[in-house]
Amino acid sequence: MSRHPWRQRLARTSIRARLLIASLLLVMVALPLAGTGLAYNFRDSVTTAFDDRLESLLNVLLAGVQVDAQNEELRMARSLGDPRFERVFSGWYWQISADEGQTLTSRSLWDQRLPTDNATGVAVSEVEGPRGDMLRVIERDIRLPGHAETLHVSVAASREELDTEVARFEWLLGLSLLALGALLLVGLAIQIRWGLAPLRRMHTNLRAVESGDIDSLETDFLPDELARLARAMNGVLERDRRLIERGRNAAGNLAHALKTPVSVLTTLAERFPPDTRDRLHGELGRIDDAVRHHLARASAAGGVVLAGKVDAAQTLAPVLEGLTRMGQRRGVQLTQALADDLKVRMEAQDLQELVGNLLENALRWADSQVTVSFHPLSSGVELLIEDDGPGMSETQRDAALARGSRLDERRSGSGLGLAIVEDLMTLYGGQLSLSRASLGGLAARVWLPTSPVAPSGIES
Repeated sequence: MSRHPWRQRLARTSIRARLLIASLLLVMVALPLAGTGLAYNFRDSVTTAFDDRLESLLNVLLAGVQVDAQNEELRMARSLGDPRFERVFSGWYWQISADEGQTLTSRSLWDQRLPTDNATGVAVSEVEGPRGDMLRVIERDIRLPGHAETLHVSVAASREELDTEVARFEWLLGLSLLALGALLLVGLAIQIRWGLAPLRRMHTNLRAVESGDIDSLETDFLPDELARLARAMNGVLERDRRLIERGRNAAGNLAHALKTPVSVLTTLAERFPPDTRDRLHGELGRIDDAVRHHLARASAAGGVVLAGKVDAAQTLAPVLEGLTRMGQRRGVQLTQALADDLKVRMEAQDLQELVGNLLENALRWADSQVTVSFHPLSSGVELLIEDDGPGMSETQRDAALARGSRLDERRSGSGLGLAIVEDLMTLYGGQLSLSRASLGGLAARVWLPTSPVAPSGIES
């Protein structure tokens, strides 16, 4: 068991899922950072504007403070023009105080006082005001002609207005960023789907090649990068077809090349004494059977992925015609029941090899009747061959399937048996089962899938 199963799961993640996850992470990181920066800049801008407003009021207040020349008392010569300074505890206050003398305040401050601090220039601070409100205070120390004391002039305003404006902006900013994030994700998903569309088209082509619907990948409607890849894959597919055809031709040529020497050796064996002749005939028979057996298996070792769909009736017509004549010579009737327009995903030569091998065995064992039927199922196609011969017991059927031995151990003929059939079933992902036939003999049932054995899909 792997020590890092999560790495295996990540490695199996589809390209589309990877791009979506990467986009989601980018949005989740970028938008909060952008929102934080915007909120900070807005808060700083609003605070600066608020302070500028307080400083303007402070300047008006400084311009209005005067000292009475007769009694040296402080007084305000003008109003600030904002009614909130006249409303008690409104949150807007001003105050003018001397070090040890008179203090002037706005009506809104009532009996409360603002703390003061010695400041050489304009100073901004935050203090707790009446009723626990947080105040933003701007103050400045001045000296007036004819007045010996330093005056502390302050203007204060509640932070509630400032904080409300910032909070409203942050709320709207959050909603806007959420909407923007959702819009970005939808747009990225559409972009990813559009970007991976050529891969999906290529995947569809691959499945069509696997199922035998087309011979090669389409390159006309693909981007240049994928078109080059498709052309390279088409080259590989064509090379594989040539290699398979060359291998089959070589197998046929080898069969012809060995046939004559074996025949010559069989003829020469007649000149030897009976004991030696029988031994030579036995060994030559084994050589002939082995050669034909392995050549037949080689001829069936075609490329499953490259196998196209063939018409069953058209492909099997010559085989059934020849076997029908062979059955007539033996007094056996061959009955056919093939579905119309039945397409089988199998090489024509392999299909003929499969049906011919099973039918030859049935004709050898049958007493008078053999039936063959080929019909579609929901998940594939089914071939059923039945005879009215002696059949096989359940133990014999299990043993034959287990060891891949010949079906006709006691009768004449080379009888490649189940070996070639089992190889074809393995090659094409089919299944072979033996049972008792309705005619009383042996029933050989073959199931072949309609979809490729080894999927090579690209998830996008």
